[in-house]
This record gives sequence, C-alpha cells and structure tokens, in this order.
Amino acid sequence: MKRFFAAIASVIVGVAVVAGVAIFASATSGEPALLAATPTGMVDTPEGPMNSASLELQVYPNNSSEVPGPTDGVNAAYASQGWPFYWPSTTLQVPANSLVTVTITQYDSGGQLLNPFWSRVHGTVDGTMTVDGKTVTEWDPDKVGHTFTVHQYPESGQPYFFLSVPLPANGGNAVGNANPYVTDPKVVTFTFKTGAPGTYVWNCEFPCGDLYQEFGGPMQQRGWMSGTFEVV
Repeated sequence: MKRFFAAIASVIVGVAVVAGVAIFASATSGEPALLAATPTGMVDTPEGPMNSASLELQVYPNNSSEVPGPTDGVNAAYASQGWPFYWPSTTLQVPANSLVTVTITQYDSGGQLLNPFWSRVHGTVDGTMTVDGKTVTEWDPDKVGHTFTVHQYPESGQPYFFLSVPLPANGGNAVGNANPYVTDPKVVTFTFKTGAPGTYVWNCEFPCGDLYQEFGGPMQQRGWMSGTFEVV
C-alpha cells in the first residue's frame, strides 16, 4: 500500500513539474509584434502587372543599449544571454500574389555551415540575391553568418512555399561586444513571388545557438532566429 501511494505521489509531482515547465515556457515565449511588408505599387512582370511590396530586417550579434532586442514580453528571460537576433520582429506578413523585395542588413559574424545546401539561393526570382549590390546565386559556405529560410508547416494543406537565402558573415574581428555593430554591414536584397494565402514558419539554418549541434537556444526562439511568415 505504501508503495502504491508513493507511486501516486511521484506521478503527481511529475505532472506538477511538467506543468510548471509548460507555464514557464508559455510565459517566456510569445509572438513578437507583427511586421507587415510595405506596399510599393504595381510592377510589370512576364506574367503581367503585379502588386509589389518591400520588407526590411536587420540581424544583430547581441542586444545593446542601441538596439534592445526582443525583450518586451517575448522570451524576455533570454534577453541576458547575448544571443543574435532578427530585428525589428520575427512575425512577418507579406501580401499574396505579389512581388516582394526583402532587404536584410547583416551585422553579425559567422562561420561554416553544416550543410552547403543552405549556402545557395532558393526560391527567389531568377534564383539570385544581391550582396552589397553584387548579384550572386550562392555564398561561400565557410563564411555564412545566418540564413533566412521559409518553409511549410508539416503536412500542410496550403500552397507550397520555400525560400532560403544565405547571409554573408562579417569578419570576426569587426564584431565585438564593446562595439557590437560593424559600420559596414553586409546588405542582402532578394525578390520573390507569393501566391495564394498561407501561413508558414521560418528560421535560421546556420548553427548559431547552443545545446545539440548549436541548434538550441536562439535557434528555437521566436524573436531571435525563428518566427512565422504569413501570406495574406
């Protein structure tokens, strides 16, 4: 009988611990404020006139007094870790059936990708992007800072959508904690077409976190290196 009650007590304690972890995770991980693309009028395409829009993002190596990072109600418990992050939000929205141009200013350093697939441009118009004004189709897999990769939810019934571009790394000596933001960051621009509405996820595929293969920590956190991507 004592063993029975001990087992019951153990289960209750276990459930309480799991519930506590869930409550903590829920309290510390939320959805960042929406960042919607800015409409830029109509453009001519080989398929005919199409609406266009633009979206601007930055990637920083860590938060600072200059750029506070995602500390306002979104994973605030992690703000002191010095993690890299996308800014000003990771909750992104772009218009459906449109030509969208994204500009990402990359301030962080980087290193070697585990999979060179992510060093190539996927899903953009003509399979290209520009880096500081130069048109390229890929980047040196040993000198990548982050990636911007949009993909389906598992077993999704919505339109297929896949987009991935590598973001070149800045020199490690140019990026430091005392002066974290380089004065000549890498500026990446790419354009893609959207189709029908759908909701997708996006993340960075460069191992810039911690734990297993450095894909933990900020890699899993909205507000840092992953988020949602909505086509409306």
